Amino acid sequence: MHEHDNAPLTVLFIGGTGTISASCVRLADASGMRVTVLNRGTNRVQRELPASVEQLTADVADEQALAAAIGDRTFDSVVNFLSYDEDDVQRMLRLFSGRVGQYVHISSGSIYAKPVLQTPITESTPTGPNPPLPYATAKWRAERALFEAHRASGFPVTIVRPSHTYDDQNPPLPGGWTVIDRLSRGEEIPVHGDGTSLWTLTHAEDFAQGLVGLLGNSRTIGEVFNITSDDVYTWDQIYTVVAKAMGVEPRLVHIASELYPVIAPEWFWSGEMVGDLGHSAIFDMTKIRRFVPGYAPKLTFERSVARMLAWRAEHPDIARGDEATQAVLDRFVAAYHDAKAAAARHTAVVRTPAEDAEQARNDRAADESAEVTEVRA
Repeated sequence: MHEHDNAPLTVLFIGGTGTISASCVRLADASGMRVTVLNRGTNRVQRELPASVEQLTADVADEQALAAAIGDRTFDSVVNFLSYDEDDVQRMLRLFSGRVGQYVHISSGSIYAKPVLQTPITESTPTGPNPPLPYATAKWRAERALFEAHRASGFPVTIVRPSHTYDDQNPPLPGGWTVIDRLSRGEEIPVHGDGTSLWTLTHAEDFAQGLVGLLGNSRTIGEVFNITSDDVYTWDQIYTVVAKAMGVEPRLVHIASELYPVIAPEWFWSGEMVGDLGHSAIFDMTKIRRFVPGYAPKLTFERSVARMLAWRAEHPDIARGDEATQAVLDRFVAAYHDAKAAAARHTAVVRTPAEDAEQARNDRAADESAEVTEVRA
């Protein structure tokens, strides 16, 4: 789609080496845009960027360092993957007001109010704070602050809401590579709910099609866009697809979503189970396809898993689990077995026909004795 676009736009990506942003940087560069990336200079999982991409170094939470790195430059589009809360928004407004044609704020599909009462989720589905997820609540407040700036001063904001986006270096499983390690060893895997809630997965390369297609389009100012794929699975299917690609049989145990914060309140994913992953999430892509007619995700999760596992084999020092996550998952599995044992203690007693007859005789005898007692009284 973009190989023959060659739009001479100047684009600043704040972030640029993360799960979602690296693919967007690569596609924008391949599309002929003049791309600059600004981040702290870390690239832990070695996501490679084209040599033609200009790189600036600064901590985005340090306003003076950020201003010094950018200087007096202007950009056609700024795409901020790192903005988190209202304080971040205010820094961006001070820095870019009057200096950018389009400011793209990467928000989150987790800000849609739960439970979602009707699917698919469109851009007009109600949003709101998400108490189990401080991250989602902060993103919701950031959106509100940006729209207020747009109404008050015309700040040229475009909002993008991705959902669960992954790439070859970051598997979309709660617990990441630790879960894949457990699958490979035949260990039990905790799955929230009964494993049948529906979930949309989007590879970052597919997300990039939609995002890059929005850049430089003045009609997107003041608009909100969901950008996901149409690749929808149950959670049991997600784990089974990974296991099948590894040639193993998954051993899945199911835990009520609301118990995750009880068992491991300190784990990031516990809040996700209650505030997001425990609900079905299917998104409507009509709007992004109207603004970006060529938007067509190509990578299914099943195809992507093969790429993930190949990257894992090539980077065993990076693509591996960690002891802390392993310990948390062990706790969930132990809790599952404890709960199962506790439930078994409440099982109704099943008697044989002979035992039922004996119980009936005892009951009649007890009734007759009670009648005699009443007569004597």
